[in-house]
Amino acid sequence: MNILVAEKIADEGIEFLKSKGMNVTVDYGLTREALLKSIGDYDALIVRSVTKVNEELYQQAKKLKVVGRAGNGVDNIELSGATERGIIVVNTPDANTVSAAEHTIALMLSLSRNIPRADAHIKSRQWDRTLFQGVELMGKTLGVIGLGRIGTMVATRMQSFGMDVIAYDPYINADKFERFNVTRANTLDELLDLSDFISVHTPKTKETLGMINENAFKRVKKEVRIINCARGGIVDEEALYKAIKEGTVAGAAIDVLKDEPHPISPLLDLEETIITPHLGADTIEAQKNVGETIAIEVYEALKGKLIANAVNLPSLSVNELEQMKPFLTLVERMGKLYHQIHKEVAKTIEFIYKGELSHHSTEPLVLSFIKGLYETVLDTPVTYVNARILAENRGIAISERRVSTSDEYSNSIAIKLHSKNEIFEIEGTVLGKGEPRIVAINNYSIDIVPKGNMLLIENNDSPGMIGAIGHILGQNKINISTMNVSLSQTHKSAMMLLTVDQTINDDVLFEIQQHPGILKAWSLKI
Repeated sequence: MNILVAEKIADEGIEFLKSKGMNVTVDYGLTREALLKSIGDYDALIVRSVTKVNEELYQQAKKLKVVGRAGNGVDNIELSGATERGIIVVNTPDANTVSAAEHTIALMLSLSRNIPRADAHIKSRQWDRTLFQGVELMGKTLGVIGLGRIGTMVATRMQSFGMDVIAYDPYINADKFERFNVTRANTLDELLDLSDFISVHTPKTKETLGMINENAFKRVKKEVRIINCARGGIVDEEALYKAIKEGTVAGAAIDVLKDEPHPISPLLDLEETIITPHLGADTIEAQKNVGETIAIEVYEALKGKLIANAVNLPSLSVNELEQMKPFLTLVERMGKLYHQIHKEVAKTIEFIYKGELSHHSTEPLVLSFIKGLYETVLDTPVTYVNARILAENRGIAISERRVSTSDEYSNSIAIKLHSKNEIFEIEGTVLGKGEPRIVAINNYSIDIVPKGNMLLIENNDSPGMIGAIGHILGQNKINISTMNVSLSQTHKSAMMLLTVDQTINDDVLFEIQQHPGILKAWSLKI
């Protein structure tokens, strides 16, 4: 597969991709025109924050399957266009957390003690220490906007400086504030009223764009200090400029600008500001981590795996994803069986989660099943990203139900597909060391690993049926690996599910179907 790396990542990441047999093109000087002309040749694109991945690019990127953002924010990537096309967007939100938090703290310390100005002063061969009197952090209140990974790290580290920390984040549960000894602000105004230092750690969204604006600066403490290492535009630069000039704000330390990479902000003209060119992730350790992480994620996404840091997919932590992987494999294989058994289109799909599984995030399971369901019948790519859209466009209604206990297994998932004339039900679980098993089909209890070549038979419950099937397969030199036989509740019919060493061809299947007592037979392959 072809991968274009359009912005700089660590060499370790590029070497990883090459070691996996990927065809990697590295071109950091690619013009927009050249990018649009060549992007049609690539399966994956790796960028940072400058390259605009938008509708203009998608129109030319007919092969594109994955966009990797080496870093955290994805405001340069149009997610809706990617999702509609089934393109997975991945990023590296944890790879530079420590570096971003440390840079925030470095700017906070530099701002409180006027370090850049003092450094420039003495290097100009002057010595007047009275010009640079600073303030201590101890005893001051730090207001943290956004208590995510970086915000939490800043909050806990600044407590060791003797700061009282208050945070505003309406999307974080109260127990997290208690766990990290952070006072919870119920509103942004409450945080603005109480803080001596304000540090921004929220993503840039419609809701947060310009949230620290002229009205906000009318509420803040006099001589408050502002730090923004999150995203340009969250703090209104013109309003901040005015607040500094009026003496409301004592100073600001900014790592991100609204119009970056173009240095045209009015804040650049003030000696009360410290401006750095988006250095939050620029440490040797962070860049190595980011490069390696994005390379692994892009590679695994190209291989069809569900990624913890996929931006346009349900959010899963690395630990959650590890726990869910066997069930994702299970339900995808269950989905692949349906259209091999039934020709009728499903109108509704009902998911029933039983046992401990009912307490987990289940959206990835829905996506995985739909992915398996349609991969066998559509000639367009089906991914975790566009799976639900494909189902909705086909008018399929999806419902979910949770049952806290499972009769026989600690966890299981039953899926009912309702078509025009019948209901197909399949149930599976994961045993032992993550081994997917199908344990029921249409009220027949079975126990089989859904993998490889299989033969499914429904027959009258009469003596000699097993021997007859074994004889037919033996005559055609087909070995049986495993066999499960289950009687119906009425004992008038039975189901056999066999795994075999090769595909059952049409002639052999026809011979089986013609045998007396055989009701139906299907050749299956996963």
